[in-house]
Amino acid sequence: MAKEFFDKDFKLGILGGGQLGKMFIQEAVNYNVNVSILDPSADAPCSKLASEFMVGDFNDYNTVLQFGKTMDVLTIEIEHVNVEALKKLEADGVKVFPQPHIIELIQDKGLQKEFYQKNGIATSAFELVENRPQANQLPIVQKLRKGGYDGRGVQVLKTEADLENAFSGPCVLEELIDIEKEISVIVARNEKGEVKTFPAVELEFNPKANLVEFLFSPASISKSKKIEARNLAIQVAESLNIVGLLAVEMFLTEDGELLVNEIAPRTHNSGHHTIEANFTSQFEQHLRSILNLPLGKTEVMIPAVMINILGEPGHTGPVTYQGLDGLMKTPGVNVHLYGKTTTKPFRKMGHITVINEDLNTAKSMARKAKKALKVVSK
Repeated sequence: MAKEFFDKDFKLGILGGGQLGKMFIQEAVNYNVNVSILDPSADAPCSKLASEFMVGDFNDYNTVLQFGKTMDVLTIEIEHVNVEALKKLEADGVKVFPQPHIIELIQDKGLQKEFYQKNGIATSAFELVENRPQANQLPIVQKLRKGGYDGRGVQVLKTEADLENAFSGPCVLEELIDIEKEISVIVARNEKGEVKTFPAVELEFNPKANLVEFLFSPASISKSKKIEARNLAIQVAESLNIVGLLAVEMFLTEDGELLVNEIAPRTHNSGHHTIEANFTSQFEQHLRSILNLPLGKTEVMIPAVMINILGEPGHTGPVTYQGLDGLMKTPGVNVHLYGKTTTKPFRKMGHITVINEDLNTAKSMARKAKKALKVVSK
């Protein structure tokens, strides 16, 4: 008789023990799901919450194999993991979601772009190169094919002077698009093929760190564009045949065209607001999808703004938070601290979700909250 997800000996494993895993565990507890974590850091955010916590390198073949073979279902919270070990586990009967070949595709931005092209998915024009770009190719967006994460490995090159800082090695060169907005749609798909999407959100980036600074839900775009974005996200998910959650980041160009920028096959920064603002959080939805359970209702209950809490420039060391008491007194302001003990410039240390019946009011409150809270070293 097959084990049920709520059985005491059922084991769900995650490669990665950061904040995404921490928020996932907080939802999994509601369903009595035992979550095991593999992470290289002994004091990772998940270390105090997991049913089982193993310190180890999720890029090491044997470590991943030994960890995964005791799991009933294995998932990820970071893409930079050993795919060959996951393929072996899948072949041996472990349910691995997202599927290893999808993770392998996501690890290489060049393969991602070729996938969009092959499957008729709208994306910006691109070229794959092995070396530094040339002056006659400017202006362009340059992306390292492998290893980029949280804004690293991506830069805009406009002038010949910028070429001095160009990445060397295999890269994707993308057309520099005139963008009106950047939006994201998170889509979930289970083994039965059931698909649900979260309403589109709008993203505002920190220009220095190239990280999302503010997220606005719902996105301020037309109803027709919301439908188009939803359909585009579903097209990507079904072309991949993915099981699990998929974040689809898109550009809305000044010409009104929607283009897929990048995708992430996991819970994502652009879905954190769903904990307070939507009927089902992205973390519960990922749990439902990889356990082949009915997918939850995704509609917005209340408008929201999410703010990433980033380490202040010039501060590295043991963390302290300035202004936290004042924020916690403010109705509608929800603070999530990730439990990282050390801060660095622009490191994600937590997030704030501001909810209000009026999105413009929420935006004003969020910008005040951003100024009020400072993450500094002791």
